[in-house]
This record gives sequence, C-alpha cells and structure tokens, in this order.
Amino acid sequence: MTKVEEKVSNKQVLAASYITGNPKQSDMYLSTSTISLQLSSEASNAVLVKNLYLSCDPYMRGTKTTDNKTRLFYSFSPDSLIIGYGVCKVLDSKHPDFRKGDLVWGVTKWEEYSVITITDSLFKIDHTDVPLSYYTGILGMPGMTAYAGFYEVGVPKKGDHVFISSAFGAVGQLVGQLAKLMGCYVVGSAGSKQKVEILKSKFGFDEAFNYKEEQDLDATLKRYFPEGIDIYFDNVGGDMLEAALVNMRRRGRIVVAGMISQYDLDEPQGIKNLVTIIYKQIRIEAFTVYDYYHLYPKFLDTILPYIREGKITYVEDIAEGLENGPAALEAMFTGLSSGKQVVLLASE
Repeated sequence: MTKVEEKVSNKQVLAASYITGNPKQSDMYLSTSTISLQLSSEASNAVLVKNLYLSCDPYMRGTKTTDNKTRLFYSFSPDSLIIGYGVCKVLDSKHPDFRKGDLVWGVTKWEEYSVITITDSLFKIDHTDVPLSYYTGILGMPGMTAYAGFYEVGVPKKGDHVFISSAFGAVGQLVGQLAKLMGCYVVGSAGSKQKVEILKSKFGFDEAFNYKEEQDLDATLKRYFPEGIDIYFDNVGGDMLEAALVNMRRRGRIVVAGMISQYDLDEPQGIKNLVTIIYKQIRIEAFTVYDYYHLYPKFLDTILPYIREGKITYVEDIAEGLENGPAALEAMFTGLSSGKQVVLLASE
C-alpha cells in the first residue's frame, strides 16, 4: 500500500504586483499553501527548514532597472515570494553539510517552511549562548557588512576621526561601536532626535546629529570635525557624501556600503568637488559583503567576546507573526523601527 505524503499548511508573504522602490504593506499579501515536511529523493543538496526569524534589511526593495548585470536588489514580480535573510531550523536535509536539528542563518523565503536549494548562502549556527535573532543582524549579514567595511576597507587605526551616515541602522550602530573600541572619535547621523540621543547614550558615539534639521551639511561636518574626517562610512550617498568629501583629511578613506538616497532617482545625483580626491589623496572604495564571507569565523572570534562581555550594545525591534511582516518591512524603510527590524515566526 502506497504511503500518502503528509502535508502541512504553510503561510507565506507574496508580492501583490511589481515593486519599485521601498516596499509598502499594500505591495504584499498573505497566502497559505501546503508543504511536505520531508524532502523528496530528487531534492539533491537541498534542505527543508522551519523559519524562526526573518530579517528586514535596506536591500529588500524593488528596482526600476531590468538589467540583471547591474541590479543589486530583487525584482519583485506579482505573486512571487518575498526573499530575505533569516534564522532557520533544519527539518530535513539532502546536503552533506547540514543535518536535521541544525540551526542555520542565510537567505530564505518569507514563509513558515522553506525548501532551500542554494545552500552556499547558509551558515551553520554553533553559538547559541546569544539570542538566535542576533543572527539576522549583528551576527549575520549586517554585522559582517560592518566588520568587513570598517576593518578590511576602512583600515582604521587608533585615534582616527570616523563619521557614519545612517548610524542608527544595524550596520551603522555596530561600525560606531567597533570604532570606539579602537579608540577612535566617532560621530553619526540619524533621522530623528530620539535616534541621535540613543547613538550617544546607548552606543557610545562621541557626537551625533539629526540630518533632517541641518540646512548646511558642509558646515555641520566642519562643526563636528574641525580637523577633518579620516574614515567616512557611507550608507546614503548624495548630499552627505558630497559634504563629507570636502571635509576629509589627507589620505582619508571613504567606505561606500550603500547609497540609499540615490536608488529611487531616475538620474543619480552627481557629486561636486571630486578634485578633492586628488588634492587630499582620498581613497573611495565600495564593497559588497558577499566578497568577505570567507572571514566569517574571524568575525565571530572578534564580535562574540564583545557581546558576551557587554562591550557592544545591540537594539532590536521585533514584530511577532508572519502576518505582521509587511508592516515591519515598511517601518524599517520609513524610519519607524526602533532598532534592527526582525520578524519572529516561531521559537526554536
């Protein structure tokens, strides 16, 4: 007698239509499908996971371009699953590196259960003495972005003057704390008075300012950096990059992690004063975290002791339930999140 394959319901978040720019709640909808909790024999090297936490990140946005060679963002099409980083538990595996019961983090789908076939984006979680949700942020992709950008690209040294835009984000808040631990002078920009205060009181930044209240960014940076900037960790581009450029010290480094102010523009903003690069011998280098994942063990050796010893502070904003995922993602883009935005689906 043939055994009937048992299936369970699987709640999912899908795109309602093509998404360009920052996703809104109305761009997504909740649906329910069914899934078997056992992989078929044909699912070579695949893993079946139960999603525990989902991460809301700035790259999770639609794009106007259809050029696959240059796109860094997903192209959300009607009725396609939202894709992003998450923390998962392995329920079944056809991959030699993963076993049932393993905890992993990496790229998954916005649903209760997922079959992951591109397993080179999965990392096994060996340290569970810290909250699992941390692997969506400080111990996951954003943390690696901060680590690689600051240490590998920025090449910091004690006493450097460091400026970080979008400093309240998951990347920026860690860069600032790593810089302080190195003995640097650190200033960050954020989008509200409350966030500015948290940067100084909770994350230990020397100074911070609300860029929305500043009429002249050049003058603002001169106020906070009268002797100039050694490292500018750029997450926004545009006017902030232009102002930082003319306030750099000789042989300064501009680390370009993102340019969120430019992504929705039909024609990206030009930057003035580029001749400063020559006059001050400034190095500008962009990077993507994917090129540095080979350093993940080294990253953990650095960050985990800081977390355990209370030398690094981390703030999360956790929304409970997959049905609240679309609202959480929109809140991250509109600046309403009060920390790293995470969606909790289930406990381990």
